[in-house]
Amino acid sequence: MSEDKKVTIPAQSAKDAVPAAANGETLLKVTGLQKHFPIRKGLLKRQVGAVRAVDGIDFEVRSGETLGVVGESGCGKSTMGRLVTRLLEPTAGTVEFEGRDITHLGVRGMRPMRRDVQMIFQDPYSSLNPRHTVGTIVSAPFKLQGVQPEGGLKKEVQRLLETVGLNPEHYNRYPHEFSGGQRQRIGIARALALRPKMVVADEPVSALDVSIQAQVVNLLDDLQTEFGLTYLIIAHDLSVVRHVSDRIAVMYLGKIVELADRKSLYEAPMHPYTKALMSAVPIPDVKRRQQRERIFLKGDVPSPISPPSGCRFHTRCWKATQVCTKEEPPLIELRTGQQVACHHPENAEDRKPGDAPLAGAETVVEKKTVA
Repeated sequence: MSEDKKVTIPAQSAKDAVPAAANGETLLKVTGLQKHFPIRKGLLKRQVGAVRAVDGIDFEVRSGETLGVVGESGCGKSTMGRLVTRLLEPTAGTVEFEGRDITHLGVRGMRPMRRDVQMIFQDPYSSLNPRHTVGTIVSAPFKLQGVQPEGGLKKEVQRLLETVGLNPEHYNRYPHEFSGGQRQRIGIARALALRPKMVVADEPVSALDVSIQAQVVNLLDDLQTEFGLTYLIIAHDLSVVRHVSDRIAVMYLGKIVELADRKSLYEAPMHPYTKALMSAVPIPDVKRRQQRERIFLKGDVPSPISPPSGCRFHTRCWKATQVCTKEEPPLIELRTGQQVACHHPENAEDRKPGDAPLAGAETVVEKKTVA
């Protein structure tokens, strides 16, 4: 059958949409994923190094769940999102979607997969073409995939706009006529146009006002229930991730250092880096805030061009010992549903007891109670 042949989809309601994979089944599987950006110099543009943005990560996303990915800026989480959606070509590793290896599929091979995996971008100001109307933007996926909605394209686009909380009559308006939150809703409508099975949201609320963030987060939550979506949400705001995620992966310098369900991670984090991140989450309760120990990491994140040997966090870790500089800790399950890559985990038995402390390890952080 020709790829350009029109395909008709019925104009069913979102509640009638049923995901192909049953809840709990593995929808996405990532193994040993790497992305190294080459650094070239000289007249001949010879490679003299590489930025190791993503440097060997493994995780799975089950159908119907939300996996949150957190970490400092530059840890590689956004690059990972683009690798999963195949907007970037991986350097190594595999990406499997519904059991099919899509790691090195070309444009032709990825075309049908684009219907199942969509992305919501971070900046609603730059992700929408200012020369196109809302109707043109949201209808673009239908035209690119050769899909003709039952009832007509305009009617389907207006239904999508209404689904994300916009006025269907705004079909002919341009992006500059909308607020930041409304523009992000337009981006969400575009992502949902072809009824995908999985949506990768890259910092979906970080560019929005705080007063609008909760509205967009709640919208994503409602749409997941209504459409049966699977989410991979990338964010640096731990409060946002806690609200929407079932499981959370913590990234540091291109690696996943902890992967656990939401309850376990927030109540008993095992990796020192996770504990430091958790100590920075604002707490509205004054009494609880006064009793909490705040951990301030000193220094900058090491360069991904030449990451530290052994455990990459050892240069900023107060628990670091000699073994941390030599052996990279594997990501293993220390408690049911909680994996951590650390030789000296928190809230768990020390895996390398008796090892000599690293000189100056206690000085890389500042611990104090914040009123």
